[in-house]
Amino acid sequence: MSNKLAFMSAIDLLDNYRSGTLSPVQAVEACLDQIELHGSKLNAFTLVDSDNARKKALESENRWKSGKPVGLLDGIPTTIKDLVITKGWPTLRGSRTVNQQQDWNEDAPCVERLKENGAILIGKTTTPELGHKGVTDSLLQGVTRNPWNLKKTPGGSSGGASAAVASGMGQLAIGTDAGGSIRIPAGFTGIYGLKPSFGRVPTYPASPFGTLAHAGPMT
Repeated sequence: MSNKLAFMSAIDLLDNYRSGTLSPVQAVEACLDQIELHGSKLNAFTLVDSDNARKKALESENRWKSGKPVGLLDGIPTTIKDLVITKGWPTLRGSRTVNQQQDWNEDAPCVERLKENGAILIGKTTTPELGHKGVTDSLLQGVTRNPWNLKKTPGGSSGGASAAVASGMGQLAIGTDAGGSIRIPAGFTGIYGLKPSFGRVPTYPASPFGTLAHAGPMT
């Protein structure tokens, strides 16, 4: 049941939450089980915050039981690419040049909106250094592998995100895309990915490269 649940779509999860046949706690545990089983060989994550995910899952479960979900994604296990700033979590961008001794006290707009809509953040996914590569590896975090064939790449630069979704480690992922960094990994791992229109999803902090890179969903 746990394995099947990890691969259930976000839409199906929401339908089951609504009917009371499944809970966010069960969904999160299923994803964490997949991470425990396959995380080391895929190397899709820079960090996994299982304690906070379980806490937020219980809060979501209570909201659903009371008939008061907070948004469109309440209780959906979600991962964030390690180019997207997230409060309380280091954003190292796959690079040894990033100063790790920071406060990490801000959310990017897309992360803030996910939280407002009840998404449960599981952890941060790997990226090549600064996201500038079509495969996902770095000196900081090593090689991320394709769950369909460990000898192959999941693509890049959102390769950790695509590997996580394809292996049942979260129903939804946030990636970024300038020259194919959502679309290539989605194609390599058999999932869905969208590069939104420019400006549709705000990017922060501002940078020249940020005018090219768009944050978008993978599922």
